[in-house]
Amino acid sequence: MNLWKHALISIATMLTITSTAFAKPVELDGVAVIVNDGVILQSDIDNAIKTIKANANKNAQALPDNAALREQVIEKLTLDTLQEQEAKRIGVKIDDASLTEAIKEIAERNKQSVEQLTKSVQEEGLTYAEFREQIRKEMEISEARNALVRRRINIIPAEVDNMAKLLAKETNATVQYHISHIQLRYDDSNKAQVTEQAKKIVAQLKNGADFSQLAMSVSKGPKALEGGDWGWMRKEEMPTIFADQIQDQHKGDVIGPFTSGAGIHILKITDVKGLQSVAVTEVNARHILIKPSIILSDDGAKKELNDFIRQIKSGEATFGELAQQYSQDPGSAAQKGELGYQTPDMYVPEFKHQVETLPVGQISEPFKTVHGWHIVEVLDRRKVDKTDAAMKNKAYRILFNRKFNEEASAWLQELRAGAYVEVVKGDDSDS
Repeated sequence: MNLWKHALISIATMLTITSTAFAKPVELDGVAVIVNDGVILQSDIDNAIKTIKANANKNAQALPDNAALREQVIEKLTLDTLQEQEAKRIGVKIDDASLTEAIKEIAERNKQSVEQLTKSVQEEGLTYAEFREQIRKEMEISEARNALVRRRINIIPAEVDNMAKLLAKETNATVQYHISHIQLRYDDSNKAQVTEQAKKIVAQLKNGADFSQLAMSVSKGPKALEGGDWGWMRKEEMPTIFADQIQDQHKGDVIGPFTSGAGIHILKITDVKGLQSVAVTEVNARHILIKPSIILSDDGAKKELNDFIRQIKSGEATFGELAQQYSQDPGSAAQKGELGYQTPDMYVPEFKHQVETLPVGQISEPFKTVHGWHIVEVLDRRKVDKTDAAMKNKAYRILFNRKFNEEASAWLQELRAGAYVEVVKGDDSDS
C-alpha cells in the first residue's frame, strides 16, 4: 500500500463531519496571509472557522475564543500551503486513475457507494469536480511529504539488530495507546514562563479540564486543531519523546510536562487496548503446472492433469515423478513439486484457496491461475510463531515508522521556520 493511503484513512474517517469544509466559497474579500509566493484568502480562513464551529456545535464540543481559533486556523492553512508548494516544486502529480481509486476507498470507508458519496458532497454545496480536486491536493501533499521525509531517514544495520534483540525479549502481544498531546513552544527568554504555564495546564487537566479544548486553545503541536488527538499507536510507532514517557500509566493518566528540543509537552492516555498475539498457519504443498500454448488449449491442459490424477490414484506413477517430468514450474519440479512451508498469502488467490481448503493428502481437481493450470496436494499444515523469523523485518518497520513520524514533524517545523509568512489582514469578528 502506498503511504498516501494511510492519509486517506483520516480523510475517510472525518469525511462525514468535515465535508462542509468544502462548501462553495463566499465572494473573495482579499488576501489574508502571504506564504512565500502563495496566498491564503480571508474567505479560506472564514470558511475553515465556520466549518470548525459547525462541527463543534454538531458534536457539542467547546471551542477557544475567536482570536485563538483564528490563529490555529491560520497556522494549519499555512502549513497546508507550504506542503502544496513543496509538492509543486518536486513535480508531484496524481493521475485521474489513482484519484478515482482513492475516492472509491473513501466511499468504502464511509460504507457508501461512490454515487452516495457524490450526493452527500453535493448536499454540502460542493460539486463532485471540486471534491475530486480537493482529494487530489491532499494526495499530492501526502506524496510530497512521504518522498521528502523518506530521504531524511537513515537506518543502519546495528540499529535493526539492537531493536530485534529488544523485541526478542518481548511477547507477541503489544499494547496500543490512544494518546492526546499538547505542545508549547519557548525560547531562552520565556522558558520559565512557558514551563509554569505547562504546570498550570497539567493541574487543570487533573482537575477535570477538557483536554481537547485546551489543546485547540494553546497547543502548537501538529494535531492542535484535532484537539491534540494522535489516535491509536503502539509505543514502537510513537515519536521517541512520547514512547520514552509511557511506562506503567493507565487510561486517563496525564503525563508531563516534559521538555524536548521542539518544546514542552503534555500527554494524556485517553485509552489503552489489549494484547495481540501472532499465530500463523504454514502449508507444505506440492503441485504440477501445465501452461496452455498455441498447440495446447485450456481443455488440453486440463485433460492432461486429469490423466496425471488417474495415474497417481492407480499407482502407475507418483506425484513427485510426474512433477519432475512434466511440471512447467522449474523451481518446484526439481523438488518433486514441493513448494515447502509457506503462508497461503504468498500465493495467487486461486492457489491460496486450494491450499487453505484442501484436506491433507487430497489432490485437487485441475484449476487455473494466471500462471496456467495446476493440480495441488497439501502435504502438511503447521502452526508457527513467526516472530523470530520476522524479527528483523519487524524491527526495521518499527524504526522506520518511528523515524518517519519524528522526521515528518521536524520537516514541517523547518518548512515553517524557513518560510516567508506575512499576515496582511486580520478579522477577529465572530464568524
